[in-house]
Amino acid sequence: MPCFNDTFPINSGATFKDIHRNGSEVFTAIQSYLSTKSSTEAKRLKAKEVKGSKSLVLVMDDNEEVTDEFQGIKLWWTSRKTAPRQSSSFPFYPQPDEKRRYKLTFHRRHRDIITGTYIDHARKEGKAITVSHRQRKLYINNPPGYKTRKWSSVAFEHPATFESIAMEPKKKEDIINDLMKFSNGKEYYAKIGKPWKRGYLLYGPPGTGKSTMIAAMSNLMNYDVYDLELTTVKSNTDLRKLLIDTPSKSIIVIEDIDCSLDLTGQRKKRKERDEEDKEIKDPIRKMKEGEESKARQVTLSGLLNFIDGIWSACGSERIIVFTTNYVEKLDPALIRRGRMDKHIELSYCCYEAFKVLARNYLDLDSHELFGSIECLLGETNMTPADVAENLMPKSNVEDASSCLKNLIEALEVAKEEARVKAEEEARKKAEKEAKVKAKKEAKLKAEEEAILKAEKAEKETEESAKDEDKSIGTDNKL
Repeated sequence: MPCFNDTFPINSGATFKDIHRNGSEVFTAIQSYLSTKSSTEAKRLKAKEVKGSKSLVLVMDDNEEVTDEFQGIKLWWTSRKTAPRQSSSFPFYPQPDEKRRYKLTFHRRHRDIITGTYIDHARKEGKAITVSHRQRKLYINNPPGYKTRKWSSVAFEHPATFESIAMEPKKKEDIINDLMKFSNGKEYYAKIGKPWKRGYLLYGPPGTGKSTMIAAMSNLMNYDVYDLELTTVKSNTDLRKLLIDTPSKSIIVIEDIDCSLDLTGQRKKRKERDEEDKEIKDPIRKMKEGEESKARQVTLSGLLNFIDGIWSACGSERIIVFTTNYVEKLDPALIRRGRMDKHIELSYCCYEAFKVLARNYLDLDSHELFGSIECLLGETNMTPADVAENLMPKSNVEDASSCLKNLIEALEVAKEEARVKAEEEARKKAEKEAKVKAKKEAKLKAEEEAILKAEKAEKETEESAKDEDKSIGTDNKL
């Protein structure tokens, strides 16, 4: 029925630069979409390396045809190649590349569905397949003036997953559910009128797995990671430019936010700053501090607008992660809900987390020493990083039992150190309280002595006055 059919070409390139860019993007998406069907239906396949992909993509060879079905409608896709026309005028100019295209054939009565729904469906599905196969990257922001690129990248191949993270299972499941809910929430965020983004605050002592958690989030979501170093950003304007240059499906990370800039604690009032400026009498020091403040003008207000201001809506499906060892130092405006939507505490290793580490490092699900370790972990604070280091075999002669014994020994040492430290702190506290008490007693004693002295002086004054009165009375009688 060729007379009743329509065709819809998808080209790999076009004449004009802007059309070529858009056309290539659509072509790549359709190519990825058809790759799942080509591997089973096409007679001849060819392997193609797609830019940014971590593996080769199998696509159908030239003049091959595959079928597809959408809402009960049957369609035919055909691969075509157009050879470039040779130019004889200027042979020293580079010749144009051959153009490839896909021809879509369908019945004419389905034209509205195909052009209105199916093409967009195939493009989105193909784009999702491309994203799932691409090589994820880790980006770092370049200093201002560094060529023309705002970000530099390397391949991101961190092996961390939520299965390998040492954490309580319920807490881990809660984080995974939250992430997946966000990933599938495009329509929901549009419905409630909020930008499609979410903030996570990871806090806890050093060595509790905050960076590992970020890598696991990236692996689960298949997002690129953008490590934002605030100390290299000159101004709030540069910060906004970095945000604009960050695409969808990305995790923007600011690690150790309490150390990145002077953004901790309550904001100082202008009056307090003016008083401090007056106290600085050294002109050289004052000039130096002024130059440093001009060179680094990223403010708390600028960072807040970066997270939750109107510019944060430029783009979608982005996660912002802050990490800190000291959450109490951060300004409450920086970590309130709506900016950092979910606060995740990563604390010391518990018994459930230890079992994950034992399974990862020693392939153990149970052991006779697990009971002792459970008791010690309940009495001692040790980070997952320290537990993992003790569980890791250091030589070929070490077995699982020796590693567990090493951990027990380390926990006992840590317990003893904690006991000595607690006693020392208690001793210092008692000494401090004793000094305070002695000081108070001395003050009270001094006050009492002063009162007694004053009373004595007053009494002596009264007696002296009485004596004078008596003397005057005697003189009058005489």
